[in-house]
Amino acid sequence: MAFPTAVNSQITDAVTQSNVKVLGEAPAMAMGSIYQSMAHSTGILYENAVSSQQQMTTLAQSVSNIGAIQIYSVDTMAGAGFAERASQLGVADNLASLLTVLRSLRDQ
Repeated sequence: MAFPTAVNSQITDAVTQSNVKVLGEAPAMAMGSIYQSMAHSTGILYENAVSSQQQMTTLAQSVSNIGAIQIYSVDTMAGAGFAERASQLGVADNLASLLTVLRSLRDQ
């Protein structure tokens, strides 16, 4: 019961209970606000991660496309010329020499 005043004691009790209720709910409201902020931040984090993955996928597709274009645009005459030069360098002779050395090492 409240102290005797000019105001009805039931009114002062109601005001006091309202104040106590507000003070009692304040920690729960603060934690609720914190949880909402954390949920929002986590949502933005995931949105940014998805956006980054989409951009990397687009970049990978572009790189693959450019690689395919470069493969298809290779001059076949240049490839034939390179093969001819490689054969003139004696690659087959080098491989045969290497095979002979390996066989001689195995026999020892």
